[in-house]
Amino acid sequence: MDKSQVKWIYISVGFSLVVLVIILALTINENTVTYLQEINPVFLLLAFLTHVLTMVFWAMRVKLMSGSLGYRIGFWYSLNLVFANLLASAITPAQAGGEPVRIHELYKADVPLGDATAIVIMERVLDGIALAGLAAFSMIVLTDQWKSLGAVSEAMVFVTWIFVVGCLFLFYLAIRRPDVVKQVVRRCTVWLTRKWESGRVEALVTRADKEIDNFQGATIRFVRTAKGGLAWGMVFTLLYWVSEIITASLILVGLGQPPLILESFVIQLILAILMMMPLTPGSSGIAEVGATSMYALFIPASIVGIFVVIWRIVLYYFNIALGILSSIIIVRREARRCEEEQGKST
Repeated sequence: MDKSQVKWIYISVGFSLVVLVIILALTINENTVTYLQEINPVFLLLAFLTHVLTMVFWAMRVKLMSGSLGYRIGFWYSLNLVFANLLASAITPAQAGGEPVRIHELYKADVPLGDATAIVIMERVLDGIALAGLAAFSMIVLTDQWKSLGAVSEAMVFVTWIFVVGCLFLFYLAIRRPDVVKQVVRRCTVWLTRKWESGRVEALVTRADKEIDNFQGATIRFVRTAKGGLAWGMVFTLLYWVSEIITASLILVGLGQPPLILESFVIQLILAILMMMPLTPGSSGIAEVGATSMYALFIPASIVGIFVVIWRIVLYYFNIALGILSSIIIVRREARRCEEEQGKST
């Protein structure tokens, strides 16, 4: 882990902790102790296990989508890949740092860069479609719950649909008009490498063009000949999000509160959409304030702060711990690989 990563962990975690302390200071009162006496640790443990299950669903998505393109990626490798992605996601806006990590790890598993990029981008597209579909479904079925949250819920769904349409448009360009994508990449590359030697810049542009072609080919294979990968990808995407949403209800039960399954389903959808926006590193502060303001409508103020703290521990701080553990595993793996290569060369 380099110094820049450590710096961003401090910034992201520090901002989150400050917001959580403020929330606790505003919500804890004489009734909080009474509510804490009703804690059921079994359900809190189930919340952690359910969150781990979401990571398993994600790993299966990576494994099966890669397999549909002809690449054999082991389950444990995929799971470690997902864990590694969690650390970068936790310290970058819109969790965007996770994508390069997943692409890098797929590349290390002998998946060409273009195909790895296609898999990861397709994951994002599936996430957007799943969130938009779940939001549309819940708006139709859970009308009362949406109304109880006010206009903010409708705004979040509108933003989600814009996100999905944007992803699909970029997806279309990558498949049907790769020449446009190449022109944009070429111009950006030339602008970003103004001080480089011309030969070096041209080599980089050539490689980018090659990977765009690879990406186009892999994407076309997904749509035409690897539809099974897309189908399984969508199945595990839905399982991932439903499992992630249920985690909040398990925490509520663990705190002696009603599960609020329907209300929590709507709130967690809104928070998932909100956290995909590039506002703060790891959505620190945004997630805490959003969860507090919406759950305060349904559970006592005396316990809402405790709920938000535990919710962030499960879905955020636990992710960082898993990411650090995975990073250590990857560093050791690369060290062994270097030793083996040096041994072969001598």
